[in-house]
Amino acid sequence: MTVSETTRRALKDFGLTEYEIKAYISLVEAGPLPASQLSTSAGIPYSKIYEILGNLERKGWVEIEQGRPSKYFAKPPSTALEFSRVRIENTLKSSQTDAMSELQPLYEKKEVQERPDIWIVRGQNNILDRIKETLGRTRRELLVAMPVVPESVISVAAPLLSLMNNHGIKVSIMVPSLTSKDTIRKLKGLAEVRVREQMFGGGLISDSNEIIILLGEEPEKGLTLAISSEHAGLVKFGKIYFEFLWENSKPV
Repeated sequence: MTVSETTRRALKDFGLTEYEIKAYISLVEAGPLPASQLSTSAGIPYSKIYEILGNLERKGWVEIEQGRPSKYFAKPPSTALEFSRVRIENTLKSSQTDAMSELQPLYEKKEVQERPDIWIVRGQNNILDRIKETLGRTRRELLVAMPVVPESVISVAAPLLSLMNNHGIKVSIMVPSLTSKDTIRKLKGLAEVRVREQMFGGGLISDSNEIIILLGEEPEKGLTLAISSEHAGLVKFGKIYFEFLWENSKPV
Protein backbone atom coordinates (compact mmCIF):
# COMPACT_ATOMS: atom_id res chain seq x y z
CA MET A 1 0.00 0.00 0.00
CA THR A 2 1.32 3.44 -0.93
CA VAL A 3 0.27 6.33 1.29
CA SER A 4 -0.12 9.64 -0.54
CA GLU A 5 1.96 12.73 0.16
CA THR A 6 -1.25 14.47 1.22
CA THR A 7 -1.71 11.95 4.04
CA ARG A 8 1.95 12.20 5.02
CA ARG A 9 1.68 15.99 5.26
CA ALA A 10 -1.49 15.61 7.32
CA LEU A 11 0.31 13.31 9.76
CA LYS A 12 3.12 15.86 10.06
CA ASP A 13 0.49 18.47 10.91
CA PHE A 14 -0.49 16.19 13.79
CA GLY A 15 3.07 16.31 15.10
CA LEU A 16 4.62 13.13 13.70
CA THR A 17 8.17 13.04 12.38
CA GLU A 18 9.17 11.29 9.16
CA TYR A 19 10.42 8.20 11.01
CA GLU A 20 7.30 8.11 13.19
CA ILE A 21 5.13 8.24 10.07
CA LYS A 22 7.07 5.37 8.49
CA ALA A 23 6.76 3.28 11.65
CA TYR A 24 3.03 3.88 12.08
CA ILE A 25 2.22 3.19 8.42
CA SER A 26 4.23 -0.05 8.53
CA LEU A 27 2.30 -1.20 11.60
CA VAL A 28 -1.02 -0.29 9.95
CA GLU A 29 -0.07 -2.36 6.90
CA ALA A 30 1.59 -5.35 8.58
CA GLY A 31 -0.10 -5.56 11.97
CA PRO A 32 1.81 -6.15 15.26
CA LEU A 33 5.58 -6.39 14.82
CA PRO A 34 8.59 -6.64 17.13
CA ALA A 35 10.91 -3.64 17.09
CA SER A 36 13.64 -5.39 15.12
CA GLN A 37 11.30 -6.44 12.32
CA LEU A 38 9.65 -3.02 12.23
CA SER A 39 13.07 -1.40 11.91
CA THR A 40 13.70 -3.43 8.77
CA SER A 41 10.25 -3.08 7.18
CA ALA A 42 9.99 0.67 7.83
CA GLY A 43 13.59 1.47 6.91
CA ILE A 44 14.38 2.97 10.32
CA PRO A 45 17.87 2.55 11.84
CA TYR A 46 17.72 0.00 14.67
CA SER A 47 19.55 2.46 16.93
CA LYS A 48 16.53 4.78 16.68
CA ILE A 49 13.59 2.37 16.60
CA TYR A 50 12.90 2.24 20.36
CA GLU A 51 13.02 6.03 20.63
CA ILE A 52 10.57 6.30 17.72
CA LEU A 53 8.21 3.72 19.22
CA GLY A 54 8.38 5.42 22.61
CA ASN A 55 7.39 8.72 21.02
CA LEU A 56 4.50 7.09 19.15
CA GLU A 57 3.26 5.44 22.34
CA ARG A 58 3.44 8.73 24.24
CA LYS A 59 1.57 10.53 21.44
CA GLY A 60 -1.16 7.88 21.42
CA TRP A 61 -0.46 6.20 18.08
CA VAL A 62 0.79 2.73 19.14
CA GLU A 63 0.47 0.25 21.99
CA ILE A 64 2.77 -2.51 23.24
CA GLU A 65 1.84 -6.18 23.37
CA GLN A 66 4.09 -7.63 26.05
CA GLY A 67 5.91 -10.85 25.27
CA ARG A 68 9.23 -12.33 24.17
CA PRO A 69 9.81 -10.35 22.11
CA SER A 70 7.35 -7.52 22.75
CA LYS A 71 5.29 -6.48 19.76
CA TYR A 72 3.99 -3.07 18.80
CA PHE A 73 0.66 -2.49 17.08
CA ALA A 74 -1.00 0.59 15.60
CA LYS A 75 -4.03 2.11 17.23
CA PRO A 76 -6.97 2.71 14.84
CA PRO A 77 -6.35 5.92 12.85
CA SER A 78 -9.65 7.42 14.04
CA THR A 79 -8.63 6.91 17.68
CA ALA A 80 -5.06 8.13 17.21
CA LEU A 81 -6.06 11.22 15.23
CA GLU A 82 -8.75 12.23 17.71
CA PHE A 83 -6.38 11.73 20.66
CA SER A 84 -3.74 13.87 18.92
CA ARG A 85 -6.26 16.57 18.04
CA VAL A 86 -7.40 16.89 21.65
CA ARG A 87 -3.81 16.83 22.91
CA ILE A 88 -2.74 19.57 20.48
CA GLU A 89 -5.78 21.72 21.29
CA ASN A 90 -5.14 21.40 25.02
CA THR A 91 -1.49 22.31 24.52
CA LEU A 92 -2.43 25.37 22.44
CA LYS A 93 -5.01 26.51 25.00
CA SER A 94 -2.48 26.19 27.80
CA SER A 95 0.16 28.04 25.76
CA GLN A 96 -2.37 30.75 24.88
CA THR A 97 -3.19 31.25 28.56
CA ASP A 98 0.49 31.43 29.51
CA ALA A 99 1.33 33.91 26.75
CA MET A 100 -1.74 36.09 27.30
CA SER A 101 -1.17 36.34 31.04
CA GLU A 102 2.23 37.92 30.45
CA LEU A 103 1.94 39.72 27.12
CA GLN A 104 -1.49 41.37 27.45
CA PRO A 105 -0.55 43.43 30.54
CA LEU A 106 2.61 44.58 28.72
CA TYR A 107 0.54 45.55 25.68
CA GLU A 108 -1.92 47.54 27.77
CA LYS A 109 0.80 49.12 29.91
CA LYS A 110 2.78 50.38 26.94
CA GLU A 111 -0.39 51.50 25.12
CA VAL A 112 0.78 49.91 21.89
CA GLN A 113 -1.16 51.50 19.07
CA GLU A 114 -3.09 49.25 16.75
CA ARG A 115 -2.28 49.58 13.06
CA PRO A 116 -5.38 48.55 11.15
CA ASP A 117 -5.28 47.61 7.50
CA ILE A 118 -6.89 50.49 5.63
CA TRP A 119 -6.29 51.28 1.97
CA ILE A 120 -7.21 54.34 -0.07
CA VAL A 121 -8.23 53.29 -3.58
CA ARG A 122 -8.28 55.91 -6.34
CA GLY A 123 -9.66 55.73 -9.85
CA GLN A 124 -12.62 53.83 -11.23
CA ASN A 125 -10.67 50.89 -12.65
CA ASN A 126 -8.83 50.29 -9.38
CA ILE A 127 -12.04 50.57 -7.39
CA LEU A 128 -13.86 48.15 -9.70
CA ASP A 129 -10.96 45.69 -9.40
CA ARG A 130 -11.13 45.89 -5.60
CA ILE A 131 -14.91 45.34 -5.68
CA LYS A 132 -14.45 42.33 -7.95
CA GLU A 133 -11.79 40.85 -5.62
CA THR A 134 -14.02 41.35 -2.59
CA LEU A 135 -17.03 39.73 -4.24
CA GLY A 136 -14.84 36.79 -5.22
CA ARG A 137 -13.83 36.27 -1.57
CA THR A 138 -17.38 36.41 -0.20
CA ARG A 139 -18.64 33.08 1.12
CA ARG A 140 -21.68 33.80 3.33
CA GLU A 141 -23.17 37.28 3.09
CA LEU A 142 -22.82 40.48 1.08
CA LEU A 143 -24.38 43.81 2.07
CA VAL A 144 -24.45 46.58 -0.55
CA ALA A 145 -25.59 50.21 -0.34
CA MET A 146 -25.47 52.34 -3.50
CA PRO A 147 -26.69 55.97 -3.36
CA VAL A 148 -25.85 56.07 -7.07
CA VAL A 149 -25.97 52.95 -9.23
CA PRO A 150 -23.32 53.27 -11.95
CA GLU A 151 -23.72 50.97 -14.93
CA SER A 152 -20.00 50.22 -14.65
CA VAL A 153 -20.54 48.64 -11.23
CA ILE A 154 -23.52 46.58 -12.39
CA SER A 155 -21.63 45.24 -15.42
CA VAL A 156 -18.71 44.15 -13.23
CA ALA A 157 -20.78 42.81 -10.34
CA ALA A 158 -23.64 41.05 -12.17
CA PRO A 159 -21.75 37.86 -13.20
CA LEU A 160 -20.25 37.49 -9.72
CA LEU A 161 -23.59 38.18 -8.00
CA SER A 162 -25.21 35.55 -10.20
CA LEU A 163 -22.54 33.03 -9.19
CA MET A 164 -22.98 33.94 -5.52
CA ASN A 165 -26.74 33.48 -5.85
CA ASN A 166 -26.19 29.99 -7.29
CA HIS A 167 -23.99 29.12 -4.30
CA GLY A 168 -26.59 30.23 -1.77
CA ILE A 169 -24.73 33.33 -0.61
CA LYS A 170 -27.11 35.90 0.88
CA VAL A 171 -26.92 39.23 -0.96
CA SER A 172 -28.79 42.36 0.21
CA ILE A 173 -28.73 45.49 -1.95
CA MET A 174 -30.11 48.90 -0.97
CA VAL A 175 -30.60 51.66 -3.54
CA PRO A 176 -32.37 55.06 -3.69
CA SER A 177 -36.07 55.07 -4.52
CA LEU A 178 -35.32 57.14 -7.66
CA THR A 179 -33.31 54.28 -9.17
CA SER A 180 -34.67 53.30 -12.58
CA LYS A 181 -37.08 50.37 -12.80
CA ASP A 182 -34.80 48.65 -15.30
CA THR A 183 -31.85 48.76 -12.89
CA ILE A 184 -33.98 47.49 -10.00
CA ARG A 185 -35.26 44.68 -12.22
CA LYS A 186 -31.68 43.61 -12.99
CA LEU A 187 -30.72 43.68 -9.32
CA LYS A 188 -33.83 41.79 -8.15
CA GLY A 189 -32.78 38.84 -10.24
CA LEU A 190 -29.53 38.65 -8.28
CA ALA A 191 -30.35 39.69 -4.71
CA GLU A 192 -32.89 40.92 -2.19
CA VAL A 193 -33.42 44.60 -3.00
CA ARG A 194 -34.81 47.46 -0.92
CA VAL A 195 -35.17 51.18 -1.63
CA ARG A 196 -35.21 54.25 0.58
CA GLU A 197 -35.73 57.97 0.05
CA GLN A 198 -32.35 59.21 1.23
CA MET A 199 -28.94 57.56 1.34
CA PHE A 200 -25.70 59.15 2.47
CA GLY A 201 -22.63 57.30 1.33
CA GLY A 202 -22.39 53.84 -0.12
CA GLY A 203 -20.29 50.72 -0.14
CA LEU A 204 -20.32 47.02 0.58
CA ILE A 205 -19.56 44.63 3.44
CA SER A 206 -18.38 41.08 2.81
CA ASP A 207 -18.89 38.31 5.40
CA SER A 208 -18.60 40.85 8.26
CA ASN A 209 -14.84 40.77 7.53
CA GLU A 210 -14.22 43.41 4.88
CA ILE A 211 -15.69 46.77 3.94
CA ILE A 212 -15.40 49.06 0.92
CA ILE A 213 -16.67 52.61 1.40
CA LEU A 214 -17.37 54.55 -1.80
CA LEU A 215 -16.54 58.21 -1.23
CA GLY A 216 -16.61 59.74 -4.68
CA GLU A 217 -18.84 59.28 -7.72
CA GLU A 218 -18.88 61.85 -10.52
CA PRO A 219 -21.00 61.69 -13.69
CA GLU A 220 -18.03 62.29 -15.99
CA LYS A 221 -15.33 60.33 -14.12
CA GLY A 222 -17.40 57.60 -12.49
CA LEU A 223 -16.09 56.18 -9.22
CA THR A 224 -13.14 58.26 -8.04
CA LEU A 225 -12.30 57.40 -4.43
CA ALA A 226 -12.89 54.52 -2.02
CA ILE A 227 -11.65 53.14 1.29
CA SER A 228 -11.05 49.40 1.63
CA SER A 229 -10.49 47.88 5.06
CA GLU A 230 -10.49 44.68 7.10
CA HIS A 231 -10.40 46.57 10.40
CA ALA A 232 -12.88 44.83 12.71
CA GLY A 233 -14.16 48.02 14.33
CA LEU A 234 -14.78 49.80 11.04
CA VAL A 235 -16.50 46.76 9.53
CA LYS A 236 -18.73 46.39 12.60
CA PHE A 237 -19.70 50.07 12.53
CA GLY A 238 -20.50 49.86 8.82
CA LYS A 239 -22.66 46.78 9.29
CA ILE A 240 -24.63 48.35 12.15
CA TYR A 241 -25.27 51.44 10.02
CA PHE A 242 -26.32 49.32 7.04
CA GLU A 243 -28.71 47.22 9.15
CA PHE A 244 -30.30 50.39 10.57
CA LEU A 245 -30.92 51.75 7.07
CA TRP A 246 -32.09 48.34 5.83
CA GLU A 247 -34.74 48.02 8.54
CA ASN A 248 -36.15 51.39 7.51
CA SER A 249 -36.13 50.66 3.79
CA LYS A 250 -38.92 49.46 1.52
CA PRO A 251 -38.80 45.98 -0.09
CA VAL A 252 -39.36 45.88 -3.84
